[in-house]
Amino acid sequence: MKLIALDTATEIVSVALRLDNDVKLDVETERNRHSERLLPMVDALLTQAELSVRDMDAIAFGAGPGAFTGLRTSCGVAQGLAWALDKPVVPVSNLMATASAAQQKGVTGRVLVAIDARMNECFVGVFDLTDGLPIVVSEPELVKSETVAELCLRFQPNAVVGTAVDAFGPALGLPEDVRRDGTVRADAGDIARVAGDLFAAGHFTSAALASPVYVRNRVALTIEERARGERL
Repeated sequence: MKLIALDTATEIVSVALRLDNDVKLDVETERNRHSERLLPMVDALLTQAELSVRDMDAIAFGAGPGAFTGLRTSCGVAQGLAWALDKPVVPVSNLMATASAAQQKGVTGRVLVAIDARMNECFVGVFDLTDGLPIVVSEPELVKSETVAELCLRFQPNAVVGTAVDAFGPALGLPEDVRRDGTVRADAGDIARVAGDLFAAGHFTSAALASPVYVRNRVALTIEERARGERL
């Protein structure tokens, strides 16, 4: 299996190359350069592996939820590459990729993923971790930070992971017996691992049908909100 994965759902930009079970990752943390850096990073990673994008079996991308502009960037680049080369596209939930990242760190059982969505909100999803792909227990949704504790009571996860854990801290009101880890976050390497399993199971689409998962309906700030330094 040869698969390239792109992720620009957050402030970082990352690209990963999956060759069978081996994953090579490149990450850049400089902000606001997603569209500028994504294709050069793809080219550099493929060049190091002495491969061409034409050699790929599929193009994967982090489909969200996440930052609106970032999601459009990775989706658009994935669509462009796939369309030009007649390759399938594998959209991967960033929540599922984060659950997979938690699994890599030894989390087992049921996990609630909570990603900081700013404006006192979180992108959340619940997954059961198995030997294979994380199993979706609840679909992605956008909730207020204080709602995460209620979701814990409802779904009884063993752990809560994701950037919201550190972003909101004690304000989340998590039960004391629930493991928490705010350092768990997904990058293109996690996208590539999940995408490979999805692709092998036949879960992929065409370039024309690939699309992000926004969850949040509000995708822009007013001039006054931007002047105050607010961010989506």
